[in-house]
Amino acid sequence: MFRYQRTLHNAIEFDGIGLHTGYPVHLQLTPAPENTGIVFRRTDLKNFEIEATRAHVARVSYATTLMKKGVMISTVEHLLSTLYGFGIDNLFLDINSMEVPIMDGSGKGFMDGIENCGIRKQNALREYLLIQEPIEVRHGDKVAGVYPASLPTATYIIDFEHGAIGRQQIDMELTPECYRNEIGTARTFGFVSDVEYLKKCGLIRGGSLENAIVLDDSGIVNRELRFPDEFVRHKLLDLLGDISLIGHPIIGHLYAEKAGHAIHAALADRIARGIRKQRVCTLPEFESALAVPKAG
Repeated sequence: MFRYQRTLHNAIEFDGIGLHTGYPVHLQLTPAPENTGIVFRRTDLKNFEIEATRAHVARVSYATTLMKKGVMISTVEHLLSTLYGFGIDNLFLDINSMEVPIMDGSGKGFMDGIENCGIRKQNALREYLLIQEPIEVRHGDKVAGVYPASLPTATYIIDFEHGAIGRQQIDMELTPECYRNEIGTARTFGFVSDVEYLKKCGLIRGGSLENAIVLDDSGIVNRELRFPDEFVRHKLLDLLGDISLIGHPIIGHLYAEKAGHAIHAALADRIARGIRKQRVCTLPEFESALAVPKAG
């Protein structure tokens, strides 16, 4: 965990296409002052700002979309996940279209750019959200929750009928090193059987075998997996992107089973509203509380 807030050393640029719109898009990550947070700026709309917070979550069907005063930014989860995983607090995300570029379907391109640029420590103390009591959301057999823990950790479980996926589970401590090596390169995935429906809905116009794992009835259509359990690793990547919209990194244990963007968003909303079950603190305050001997 980091004591101080962080941003980038310099601006970095990315070019790509939107997964759902298929539009070409230019994205620049620009260092921002302390206490700015993560802020999108639509450069095609006079730098209109959309703060990456749960208050601006508009849609969570197949991707997470933010909207403010009718202006949208779609498919934000992979980029926000990378920033959360790397512990970056303050950044302007300058973008000239309505959808973040899909890159290779994971956070790898963003991670490579950030590592080449470097991260700069700032002077202000970083604030964390300390979970003090369990917070859960349940929709049928879908569960998402966060529980008290002394370190940021996570568990994700998926269970698909498809033979190439099945039941997968991942448990890990959330550090930038673990994110880089274990989560950030896991790609999004989809099924051939869903393609026609999604296209009729105006989605995945930019989708291809180069930016997603595609499955049909016989197995995986395109490339080999980066991990045997790449599917559950990508779901954890999505969860971290969605939970980042709370606005503070979490000290607690995140848990999700058979979940998705909708239940991730519902959990983020419940965490933010659970005033008596969490509190904001700096790392020195957290360390001081741990050092106090318990009575008796």
